Amino acid sequence: MRRREFITLVSGAAAGWPLTARAQQPALPVVGFLRSEPLTSQSDLVREFRAGLKDAGYVEGENVAVEYRSAEGQVANLPGLVADMIRRPVAVIVGNIAPAQAAKSATTTVPIVFVVGDDPVALGLVPSLNRPGGNVTGLFFLSAVVSSKRMELLRELVPQNKTIGVVVDPATNGERERTDIQAMGQDFIFLNASNDAAFDAAFATFAERGVGAVLVGSGAFTLTHRKHIVALAERYRLPTSYSGRQFVIDGGLISYGASIGDAYRQAGGYAARILKGQKPADLPVIQSTKFELVLNLKTAKSLGLDVPPKILALADEVIE
Repeated sequence: MRRREFITLVSGAAAGWPLTARAQQPALPVVGFLRSEPLTSQSDLVREFRAGLKDAGYVEGENVAVEYRSAEGQVANLPGLVADMIRRPVAVIVGNIAPAQAAKSATTTVPIVFVVGDDPVALGLVPSLNRPGGNVTGLFFLSAVVSSKRMELLRELVPQNKTIGVVVDPATNGERERTDIQAMGQDFIFLNASNDAAFDAAFATFAERGVGAVLVGSGAFTLTHRKHIVALAERYRLPTSYSGRQFVIDGGLISYGASIGDAYRQAGGYAARILKGQKPADLPVIQSTKFELVLNLKTAKSLGLDVPPKILALADEVIE
C-alpha cells in the first residue's frame, strides 16, 4: 500500500505523522496507537481497531482522536514515543509487545491495552490473566504454539519426505516456534532473520540445500516484511507457510494462525471501555480464539501443487 493510501485510511495523520489530532480537537479524548513496526504495513490492523472503537460508540474525528505512532522497526525509539504520548496526555495507549512493555516501564497511571502473540504473564505485562491489576490489560493470541499445526498442513500440501526450511525472528516467537516444530521429529533447517537482508540469505540457503518447503515464523517483524518474503518464495519456487492471512492476500501459498485483525478489533472495544471510565485492573485479559486457514489457489497452481480436498474443505478463505 502506498503511503498516500495509508494516510487516507487513518485520516488525521499528516506528513511525518505529527501528533496534531488533539491540538485540532482539544475536547476529544485521545487514544495513542503505537506499533513497533511501520504503520504503512499495518493498515488492516488500524482499520480493525477503528472498527472496534466504532462498535463501542467511538468514531474517530467525532468523539475520539487517535494518534498513530511507530518506532519504524527501531525499538530504541519506543521510550521517547511513549514519553511524548504521556505528556500529551493520551487517555489510553494501545500497542503490541515492545510498545506495551515500554509503556508499562514508563507509567503506572496511564491505561495500557496490549495486543500480543504470546503469554502476557510470561512477558511480564500482567501478574494474572483474570486479575491483571495496575494499569495494564489487553488481548493475546498464542501464535507460536500453532506452528506444529501449520507444519502438518504444509506436509499435506507437500507430502514428499523432504527437509523443510524454517525461518524465524529470534526477537519474538522464534525460540518457542523452534521448540514446537522440533518436537515433530523431522529434518528441519532453522535460520534466524532479524533484518530484511537475512531473508534473502535464508531463502538462498534453503534453495541450495534442496528443501521441499518453507515455514515462516510469526511476529510483527515477519508480517512487516511479508511482501519481500512472499517474493522470495515465488522466486525460488518454494511452497511456503505463513502465520497470517495478509501473506496470502499478497500472493503467499497458505496461512494458518490467529486472526490478528480480530484481536485488534477487540482491542478497540477495550480501549472504548476505558474511555467510558472502566479501569484496566478490572478488565480481565482476553485470549483471542479466532483462527483462520487461508489458501491461495492461484499460487498453488503456479507451484504445480495438487491441493488435497481436506485442506480445501477446512479453508476459511480460498483466493483464486
